[in-house]
Amino acid sequence: MPSVSPVPPSSRDSVVVALRTAGCVFAEDEAELILATARTPAEAADMVERRVAGLPLELVVGWAEFRGLRITVAPGVFVPRRRTEFLVEQALARAPAASVVVDLCCGSGAVGAALAAGLGPVELHAADIDPAAVRCARGNVAAAGGHVHQGDLFEALPGDLRGRVGILAANVPYVPSDEIGLLPPEARAHEPLVALDGGTDGLDVLRRVAAEAPRWLAPGGCVLVETSRRQAPTALDTFERNGLTAHLAVSEELYAHVVIGVAP
Repeated sequence: MPSVSPVPPSSRDSVVVALRTAGCVFAEDEAELILATARTPAEAADMVERRVAGLPLELVVGWAEFRGLRITVAPGVFVPRRRTEFLVEQALARAPAASVVVDLCCGSGAVGAALAAGLGPVELHAADIDPAAVRCARGNVAAAGGHVHQGDLFEALPGDLRGRVGILAANVPYVPSDEIGLLPPEARAHEPLVALDGGTDGLDVLRRVAAEAPRWLAPGGCVLVETSRRQAPTALDTFERNGLTAHLAVSEELYAHVVIGVAP
């Protein structure tokens, strides 16, 4: 988080009060971030107004922190979650020497950018079906020399990646369709349905990834997918039935569940 420029206490206090009244649980922290990001008092006032109206904080300031990186986010693009940092940690631990990385269902490109930062020079490809996500991801993976492709899962990727991918990170949508309405308003109202809705049991896209992943992974390469505790047993079985050696990694602190499939 950037250092905060000196702001008159009354201004900071008024921002905190406005945010707290709107129901922001971490009003003090959000006020600090808004005031540090805004270039003028007028811009700060506009940011506060948009946050009070319910816009996610990351969209208000235009970026999200992810594993120490400042990831640009934009309206209509899935905001990276802190729990997904656990997926990145698992990928780096499993394949620390990976030279070819794919970030599938990339959204903002946060996972790909974080993997490249952790691995060093890699051949990085990211893909998403949503044009808004593709535009956003291109900026976030540019520093790593990443390539971003638009299309439906593996159809978007260059064919010469088959059999070469060391890490395939697929942050697929996994919310069951009839549970979308239970999500926090910030997600329901401001994030694309295609990045949230995983079908009847939430595993439709995961099944498609599991079916195709073995053709794209290098020998010993791994595919990692985030899921829920309830879905994990089915996800593990799906990976195994597609010829992958499957493992489940869990972070109780982050409430994160990552299914890992390793190619023979």
